[in-house]
Amino acid sequence: MKSEINNILSNILKSFFQLRSKIIFYWRKLPLLDRWLLSELYPPLLFAIAAFTLVSLSVGVMFDLIRKIVESGLPIQIALQVLFLRLPSFLVISFPMAMLMATLLAYSRLSANSELKALRSIGVSTERMIAPALALAVLMTGLTFIFNDSIVPQANRNAEFTLKSSLGKAISTEEGEDVIYSRKGEIIDMKTNKVKRGVTHLFYAKDFTNNQMNKVTVVDFSRLGFTQLLLADKAYWNEREGKWQFLDGKILTLAPDGSSTTVQYQRYLYPLDTGPKDIAKLPKNSNDMTVSEAIKAERLYTKVGNIKEARRMKVRIQEKFTLPMACIVFGLIGSTLGAKPNNRTSRSQGFGISVLLILIYYVLSFSFSSLGVKGALIPILAAWSPIFISIFGGGILLKHISK
Repeated sequence: MKSEINNILSNILKSFFQLRSKIIFYWRKLPLLDRWLLSELYPPLLFAIAAFTLVSLSVGVMFDLIRKIVESGLPIQIALQVLFLRLPSFLVISFPMAMLMATLLAYSRLSANSELKALRSIGVSTERMIAPALALAVLMTGLTFIFNDSIVPQANRNAEFTLKSSLGKAISTEEGEDVIYSRKGEIIDMKTNKVKRGVTHLFYAKDFTNNQMNKVTVVDFSRLGFTQLLLADKAYWNEREGKWQFLDGKILTLAPDGSSTTVQYQRYLYPLDTGPKDIAKLPKNSNDMTVSEAIKAERLYTKVGNIKEARRMKVRIQEKFTLPMACIVFGLIGSTLGAKPNNRTSRSQGFGISVLLILIYYVLSFSFSSLGVKGALIPILAAWSPIFISIFGGGILLKHISK
């Protein structure tokens, strides 16, 4: 066992040194101008990531955890664990904002020290000066996407599980709460035998635990004029029968003439698809989904006829890509503003300008996102319009400064 651990550690160290040597090799192959500008960029980038992450983490999680420690007796070590697990979700928000602040501060300082003026005097264009910042922005875009798609969803789920478990809530096997499912299909007119399409079933369960639905209510509209209400204490999917098995409940049937019948049962097989179970297993928050999970959710909502939720998921899928792209937007705008001749922006001024530009961008982004969810814009246009508008504005600003 000890030898295996030593082998694993030696392999990790070997991989680390190999990666380090490759980075150094490619770093030395970069032009001196790019190496100098990148070395000026990464210190303010690290500072900005730390600053924005600390502020957002304090507002978003830390104060709530402190309240739970005081009021609910949450152990401090559990609170620290939850804080660590929630960290990646705030890092992906900080990366684009930090890119803006870092480029703005770095190029402002170089401009104030007349170093950019010296570069212009030897024929270096503004576009060439900001090229390293854009390359760094592309790298941060990739890093943001990897964090947001691979690390954040699992970390958020683990944080929720850890927090609720420590507070004594029985969620160790819980997969979903307030499961709502609507199904569209053919509605039969029992008098004329005509068929029309519409909502045939509404399914509700209080929660889904251990592959079992609890406190289930199903409303069946599949026969025109008849309404059937099925109540069950528990229900689970019977794989062998290909149906839902309801336990300990009753069936109330309302006829067109106003009469009703009620039947008690202990076990009842009901012909409904696996849609309720599939929806219950989806994360409630789209931020806790990977791209593949979001695509699966969108297809499921489309299949069951929930057009509004399907449209919302289409917008969120596109936003999985536009969130990282904000690094490029902010990198372009920040470096262009910072490279303006005779620019003398201090760190405090840079922070204030960054906050203002970030606020403008995200108000624009949220506005277009809402239009996409409502159906006023197609999802791809709703998600990508703020990116295109911001890049276009940054390009005009760059052209103006380059004159």
